[in-house]
Order: sequence, then C-alpha cells, then structure tokens
Amino acid sequence: MTPSVVDVPPVVDTVNLVKIYQDGGVPVPAVRGVDLRVAAGEFVAIMGPSGSGKSTLVHMLGGLESRTSGEIWLDGQRADTLGESAWALLRRRKIGFVFQFFNLVANMTVADNVELPALLAGVSAREARRRREHLLGELGLTDRADAAPAQLAGGEQQRVALARALANEPSLLLADEPTGNLDSRNTRDVLRLLGEVHRDGQTVILVTHDARVASLADRVVSLLDGQIVDDGGAGLVRRRPRGGAGDVVELRG
Repeated sequence: MTPSVVDVPPVVDTVNLVKIYQDGGVPVPAVRGVDLRVAAGEFVAIMGPSGSGKSTLVHMLGGLESRTSGEIWLDGQRADTLGESAWALLRRRKIGFVFQFFNLVANMTVADNVELPALLAGVSAREARRRREHLLGELGLTDRADAAPAQLAGGEQQRVALARALANEPSLLLADEPTGNLDSRNTRDVLRLLGEVHRDGQTVILVTHDARVASLADRVVSLLDGQIVDDGGAGLVRRRPRGGAGDVVELRG
C-alpha cells in the first residue's frame, strides 16, 4: 500500500523551541516557544526585524546553535538531543547551508569547494565530480570551475555557495540572508536559482528581512521578539510554468 501524505513526517518540526543567551549572567531570550512545521517540498521564508531571532532559529535547525529547551525533529528523527559529532554527520547527509557571507574556502578552487561536502559525506570521487559538473552547469559556472573564490564577483560566489549546499542532495536547504550582500541583478539571479531547485522538490527555509525576497516563498513566517506572530501564505507569489527568469517576482532597486 502506498503511504498517505499524513504518513510522511515533516522535514522540520519544532516543539516549544527556546534559546536563551546569557549576557553577564542576565538571561536574554532570542527564541521563545517556537512551534514550526515544514513539509517536504515547501519553501518557507522567515521574516522579522533585526534581533527578532530569525537567524538564531535557523541556526538551531541546522545544529549550529544549541537549543535551551524544546524539541527539533528532522525527517522524523529527534535531532536536538544529538551530540556534536552526530549533528555534524546529520548536516553532511541532510542539510545544506547558504549564508550571507558565502563562507567559501579561499585556498580551494570553485570545483573543489563544490565537491568537498560530498566527499566528506563519503560519496565516491566519481559521483562527487558528476554532481559538481551538473550543479556548476545548472548555475552557469562551468567556465569558473578552476577559479579561486577571490577571483569571482559576489553574485558568482553566492552561486558557488548554493552549488556547494546542494552537492549532498540535502533534505533541507537553509538560507540565511543569501541576498544580503548582493545588488538587485545578482539578487534576481540567486532567487531564480532558489526557485528552480524548489520546483525540483527541494525543501527550503530562507531568512530575510526583505518582503520582495520573501515573496518567492510558498509561505511566510513572521517573527517578533523570538515568537511567531504570523504564519501564512506569501500573497505576493507570482509563478509561471517552469521556464526562465520570469519565474521570479520582479525586483526593483
């Protein structure tokens, strides 16, 4: 019997998730009791003003920040109780990250940056190379494969970071302000690429402060003072059948 939709666990499920920092012995709450469920294939944008806890929340989902209390479930597996090495293994197998500041390895070529996550996860060199060549081709970077990150423009570096994040074919792609350092043209390019991988079935959680960027998502979750204050569909989403740059909402500088 084919499993029904309800039998498939969400990619992300948090229960009363809390993060409290200590500042000179004074507790500073960053995330306060967040319940968030993201189904397979969803594209969720998390919005909120600076200090609202959106980046902290996403970093906890990827195991980059420990939680103070609450639960994190990824693909039906309890993750918040994992140790550091188990989190590292889970990230290699299931999670891709794209950050505002690219975080590419400076002394490695573009090709090596993209291949590295797959090799670390135990993928064969042949398969890692195949994935790298496919991703660089899809992202228009084939002719930059032998370049160093410092030789690339910002938009190119962010495309390399996206290719690297997708190299392990992750269940979940986490993007923290991925267009924050890009101009309008490069922002459009990166959003187009995110839209394309989403239409291919990739689950995406994207942090942004820009409503124009969030309009690409299926659903927008708004945070304020570490709490979800709104959770609904993105009213500005405009999609066409799979095609070119027209798939992305128009951004005006």
